[in-house]
Amino acid sequence: MIQVDEPTAPTAPTPQRTTAHWTLAGLITLFGLVLFIAVVRQGRADSAVLFVALPVLLAAALALTPRRTAHGKVFAATTMALLLAAVALHEGAICVILAAPLVYAVAHGTTALIRALQDANRAYAIVAVPLLLLPGMEGSGIAPRLDPEQRVEVTRVVEVPVDRVAERLAAGPRPTAVRSAPLRLLGVPTPGQVSGDGLDPGDRWMFGYHGSAHGPGGHLLAEVEDVAPGRVGFRFVEDSSITARWFTWQHAELTWRAIDPGHTEITVRVDYTRGLDPSWYFGPIQQVLLGAGVGHLLDMLALE
Repeated sequence: MIQVDEPTAPTAPTPQRTTAHWTLAGLITLFGLVLFIAVVRQGRADSAVLFVALPVLLAAALALTPRRTAHGKVFAATTMALLLAAVALHEGAICVILAAPLVYAVAHGTTALIRALQDANRAYAIVAVPLLLLPGMEGSGIAPRLDPEQRVEVTRVVEVPVDRVAERLAAGPRPTAVRSAPLRLLGVPTPGQVSGDGLDPGDRWMFGYHGSAHGPGGHLLAEVEDVAPGRVGFRFVEDSSITARWFTWQHAELTWRAIDPGHTEITVRVDYTRGLDPSWYFGPIQQVLLGAGVGHLLDMLALE
């Protein structure tokens, strides 16, 4: 009996590692390294260059090398880059956690796009790199920042007669446990030491932050700027806190009005300057986290 071998399915050719591929990938990597050093030295490490442009370059360099496991290598290299950046820039775990979704999305999106363009026409993949870099220029000095001035507002109804609110507020804030789930889960720094009282112009409230492995926690000093019936405004005279890199406090206003004889509506408005770009990503994140932080301030005022 004659045995006939069944035909085997043809295997796809292994991509060739040509000198041109490696040269191009090496040049992109070198450019990314130079860009990273320049960004850090010029104090632009909070711009979109770090979170968008550099991941684009990293992914492009890996995607242009002829390997089948591009996404796996991009994931490994991106993870390593995040950890190295955290060490080099003295960032805490919260920064890595907040930035990681953006960095991974940019890196893998760039990889997928370049791979698709390579299948169509290799020249398209080269042209795509500078186009993909454009969103990463925000805040770099080449492109302007978009809407860095933001405001957060929190309103709460408390079971306190309106004529007793000023007395409660004049006692000043006191340390209290964090109730906000986002602040607890992310380990967002909150004041551990609080001092100061009074609602007269010039009175000061101090919010101290515990130190970390990356250095002292610092403090935030707020001063009563102006007072009116049902309103008090604060200015910030000093901020050496560990949160100062992420945002800059500008002005705060606390107002209250009666809802009924036993309840009062308290509103805190805080103007701040966002420290991180791109705006479309970090803007909403900081809005949510600072909203939770202002809610924690109301907890410290012990109005309930």
